[in-house]
Amino acid sequence: MLSETILRTVVAFVLIMLITRVLGKHTIARMTYNDFVASITLGAIIGNLAFNTHLKTWNLITSFLIFSGIAYLISFISMKSRKIRKWFAGKPTVVIENGKIMEQNLRKIQFTLDTLNQELREKDIFDIEEVQYAILELNGKLSVLKKPEYRPLIQKDLLLTETTKIQFPVELVMDGKIMSDNLQQIGLSKEWLSKQLQQRGVTAEEVCYAIRGTHGKLFVDLYQDQIRHPIDQE
Repeated sequence: MLSETILRTVVAFVLIMLITRVLGKHTIARMTYNDFVASITLGAIIGNLAFNTHLKTWNLITSFLIFSGIAYLISFISMKSRKIRKWFAGKPTVVIENGKIMEQNLRKIQFTLDTLNQELREKDIFDIEEVQYAILELNGKLSVLKKPEYRPLIQKDLLLTETTKIQFPVELVMDGKIMSDNLQQIGLSKEWLSKQLQQRGVTAEEVCYAIRGTHGKLFVDLYQDQIRHPIDQE
C-alpha cells in the first residue's frame, strides 16, 4: 500500500538522521573501515525498511537499532583504546619518505604507481621530486608534505637557517600514554621525553597529545587547556 510505503520511508529517514547524530560528525567527515561497514549495512537496512514491504517493519527496526548500537559501542571503545582503534580503523601508510617511494608499503595496500601519480596530480604536483613525505590516510586520501624549496614562503621560514633539518612529525604521547616504539624509531628515550615534560611542569598522564614537529620541536597539548570560555559551535 502507498500509505505504508510513505510511513516506512518517513520512519527510515527519522531513524537514519537520529543515528547519524548519535554516531557523530566523524562518520560523515571520514570513512574508516568501521565507518564504511557501518554506513553500507545501515544504508541497506534503511533501504529495506523504506521500500521492502515484504519484510516486517519491527524486525528491520530491531536489526537497525542493534547494528547501530554495535557501531556506537565500537566507536566508544576505540576512543578508550588506541590498539583497538588501530585494529578497527587501520592506520595511515607512508608511501613516500624523504623523497623515496616506499614500494613495499605500496604493495601492502595494493596502491599502484599510476594511482600514486594520479593522487599527486590532483594536488597540483606533477613532479614527484617535489615530495618529501606522502601518507595515505585512513579515509583513503593522500596527504603530502613538499620539500622546503617547493613550499610557499611564510614568515617563519625567514628565521630558519640553511642547516635546519626538516624531519617527519612523530607522535610521542597520545591519550596520556607514551609511544615507546616511536621513541625508539627516532633514537630517543623515555628519560629524554620525561625530562622534556618535567621542564614544562607536567607528566605524561596529563598530556593529551605530544608530537615532535618537522623542525624537531616538541609540541605538547594537555587535557587541561586552561581556557575559561571555550568556543563551542554546534
